[in-house]
Amino acid sequence: MGKLENLIVSTLGSSDEGLTLAEIAEKVGQSEKKVYQALRKLFKKNIIDSENRRYKLSNQ
Repeated sequence: MGKLENLIVSTLGSSDEGLTLAEIAEKVGQSEKKVYQALRKLFKKNIIDSENRRYKLSNQ
């Protein structure tokens, strides 16, 4: 994983209820576009889940 993906995983790990795209982008200091691209990669690797437009770590 790249630096941004690791930062997103770390950020989501500290959130119990999950975070929106905008919240993640604000916390990691990147544009929503870059964060969305990273989230897609993480989703394809089954590292994160999405429910009601909130992202959180998978329960695997």
